[in-house]
Amino acid sequence: MVTTTLILLSLARPSLCQRRELELVETPAGDQLTYHGGAVLSGDIPVFIVWYGSFSAEQKAIVVDFIESLTSKPHSATPSVAQWWSTIHNVYLSTSTAAAGGDTRILLASQASDEQYSLGKSLTLDQVFQLAAGAGPRKGGLVLVLTDPGVVVDGFGSVRCGLHGADAGAGYAYAWAGDAERQCPGQCAWPFAKPSYGPQDKPLGAPNGDVGVDGMMVTLASMVAGAVTNPFRDAYYQGEKDAALEACTACAGVYGSGSYPGYAGDVLVDKDTGGSYNAIGAGGHKYLLPAVYDTGKPGCSTLV
Repeated sequence: MVTTTLILLSLARPSLCQRRELELVETPAGDQLTYHGGAVLSGDIPVFIVWYGSFSAEQKAIVVDFIESLTSKPHSATPSVAQWWSTIHNVYLSTSTAAAGGDTRILLASQASDEQYSLGKSLTLDQVFQLAAGAGPRKGGLVLVLTDPGVVVDGFGSVRCGLHGADAGAGYAYAWAGDAERQCPGQCAWPFAKPSYGPQDKPLGAPNGDVGVDGMMVTLASMVAGAVTNPFRDAYYQGEKDAALEACTACAGVYGSGSYPGYAGDVLVDKDTGGSYNAIGAGGHKYLLPAVYDTGKPGCSTLV
């Protein structure tokens, strides 16, 4: 018996990666996303943001609103970013034997800007880790390294749109995502840009009017989910640990009900801007967040 699963093309690297080019593969029914006994991030998780390159105030606000909307600010509008996070918490964090117990809060600890490109405009994965370490993260923390459209990162657009990794000795995790609007929109800004292959349907409207950053947010959300639920590559994953499917990468390309390869699913559309979304942030920004794999179903859980 086999089940059909949407997955990302991936490459075995020291850190897990994401690429939103879709293919249909056959996965053995017994090979499910399960808990392997390792640590997750839980309790109060301090987040440190590194802005590498040039970002406008509005672009930064889109990212910060997302982070603060996960757990810090109550929000009555639905569907919400907080609801997306609650699925991750309920399915993964609250059931993990390695979790601290109780609620998990994402807390913005600090932001640092490197507008002078101190490591240049072409980064290796080791340099991404160097930027993360330079943020001075604490044990149990999460560093987000974000690169502007002019920064080339090893494998960006060809084998990855983002990645997450960790310093196991120091006990913190990090995630990287880049603005792909200039370099590889077909690979890393879909569904807000035409894909490089497959059906060439009209792209969806970017929910905040910024194809690069809105596409980056899709990747970032997926990497945050993976970094929290599988920070040291020994917690929640499916397949080989060095090229594993995780909480969101196991549901690649799924954003709404009725999704299939090349179609994001039935998502919401802002009648004023034409932007497509499935989650609202506490600060008013809207997002298209990836589906979360629900191990209890099992299957992909969407907000709409």
